[in-house]
Formats: sequence, structure tokens, C-alpha cells
Amino acid sequence: MKRASFISLCLLGAFSTIPLAHAAEYTLPAANSRIIGQNQTYTVQAGDRNLQTIARRFDTAAMLILEANDTIAPVPKPGTVVTIPSQMLLPDTPREGIVVNLAELRLYYFPKGENSVQVYPIGIGQQGLETPVSVTRVSQKIPNPTWTPTAGIRARSLANGIELPQVVPAGPNNPLGRFALRLGIGNGEYLIHGTNAQDSVGLRVSSGCIRMNAPDIEKLFAQVAAGTKVTIINEPVKYAVEPDGKQYIEVHRPLSQTVDENTQTVPINFSPELGTLITNAGGDHTLIEKALNRRAGYPVGIPAGKAKAEKATTESVLSVQNSTKGAAMNAEDAGEAVTQ
Repeated sequence: MKRASFISLCLLGAFSTIPLAHAAEYTLPAANSRIIGQNQTYTVQAGDRNLQTIARRFDTAAMLILEANDTIAPVPKPGTVVTIPSQMLLPDTPREGIVVNLAELRLYYFPKGENSVQVYPIGIGQQGLETPVSVTRVSQKIPNPTWTPTAGIRARSLANGIELPQVVPAGPNNPLGRFALRLGIGNGEYLIHGTNAQDSVGLRVSSGCIRMNAPDIEKLFAQVAAGTKVTIINEPVKYAVEPDGKQYIEVHRPLSQTVDENTQTVPINFSPELGTLITNAGGDHTLIEKALNRRAGYPVGIPAGKAKAEKATTESVLSVQNSTKGAAMNAEDAGEAVTQ
């Protein structure tokens, strides 16, 4: 597990001109509107050791910054002006409970009875150990969790020369952090939890669990009740027609299926329903294709075309149904093996 050194954290504080931001919160738009936030710019400082450092300033994901800035270096030089993608379209799901969009590495929380949405960056499952698409519930809240590695995790670690203990007690060395929300998927092995490897948030590195920054999971944990609905989707493309007639498309790089796959050029999978929406909206065909190729990770305005877009609008991408399957709640003991 990688951990930022105390010296690095001190340097970050010394050179910081913008306070660390946590839990980006937005007022909900009208029911027939989905666009929230505004993009920002940031000038890289001498103490910004990598994109993860910058991402934590704005409580976003390093991969989202990479998408927005296209050719930026993993360690950008001081003085570089960086676009922070803090404008987004809400996922096309009911505004209820927790919504996770794996493709954009974001978790949305809709507090019950409030006209707001909180948006958090997350780390998700790596290739071959993907976080499952599902509709489930929070089955258990676990403060100060212990970590019981699964047999698979122990075997993979042993193959790399690391022998994991059967149980890691609660504390600063626990990879689950201080708070965990167990999900009712499988045998309860999937969690939303903190981490002692802060640079892993915003990346695909877990064994299927959803990782959050320590301040973020602490805030979410305090608000979420057992039984809260959790919807996990994988939608790299979002499209909205706003009440004023303006159209927006937000395209993320799809999750790679293999280590060698180039997510900037691989065909994007999205549902026939979304393809029909894009076609019927009649937006400018050329700009839609440009956005699908650029994959900037933030909303791009699409003016109306001279005529309705033809089906050919989506011919350059694969069109498949995003499956969402239910899962029964399964409240397990806190000591049960989890994926991390």
C-alpha cells in the first residue's frame, strides 16, 4: 500500500494557496434538468507532487483531470494551467440514496428530504475484479472496521511476495480506513470504505470495493442509514436536453477490459435507449461525433442540427444495453471477508 509521507503532506500545506475541498455539494436542478456545477481552472503549484494531489484539492478524481486536459503529464510542471472538471450531468437515474457511476469514478449522494446532491471521487475494482453493476442497499454500517482479506486477495499478495495476516485490526494501517458501508451484494464482501492509500482514490485498483477519501467517507457515513438504496451503473456517455432547449453530452473514457486497451480510442458501449435519445434530440451530428471521440469527461454543448440526426450518429460506437440487476440485502458480521 502506498502512503503519502508526512513530509509530502507538510509541503502540500506549505505551498497550498487553495484550501482542500471535500464533499462538493450542489443544489439540485429542476426535475427535468440535469446539469450542475461549473468547470474551474487551477495553476499548478510547486508542492503539487502529482495529479492525485491536485485532485484532492478539489475532491475530484485524477483520471477526470486527465480526461479534461487530454495531454497533461502525470506530474505537471508548476505554472501549468489545469482545467478542473467540476461541471457534470446528473446520471439518468432516480435521485435517491447513493448512485455510483463507475465510468466516471464518481459517487452521488442525494440526502433524503434535501434539495441537494453531494458528489465524491471514488476508487473502484481493477480489471478482472470489477465492482459489480447492481441495485442494492446499505446492509450494515461498520465504524472502525477490521479487514479480513479474502482467500483470493491473500493468494495474489503471496504471489507478489507479501504474506497478509488473516485479520488486520482497526487502526491507521487498516486498508478499509475508519468507516465502511457494507453492500447487500453477494455474501456482503463489497464495501464502500475509506483507505490508507489516498492516491488510490480516483483509480481502478481495488478488488471490487469502492474506496473514498477519509473525510468523504466520514461525512457520508454520518448521513447514510442502513437500508439506503445504492444504484451502481457503468455509463460513460450521458446526454441531456435542458428545459431551455440546450443539449449537452458528457463522454468519459470507458473502463478498459484489458491492460493494453486504449480507452481513448476503443468503441464506447451505451444503451439503445440512449442512442435513441441522442438521435431524437436532433443535435449537430458533427459535434456529437467530435465529443464521442474527444471524451473530455465534462458536458459539451451540442447545438441543434439543421435536420434531425440520422441513425448514423451512433454508427461509430457499439450500442449495448447497460444491465442493472437487483441483489438481495445480506447483512453479514463485520468480520466477514471483504474484497477491499
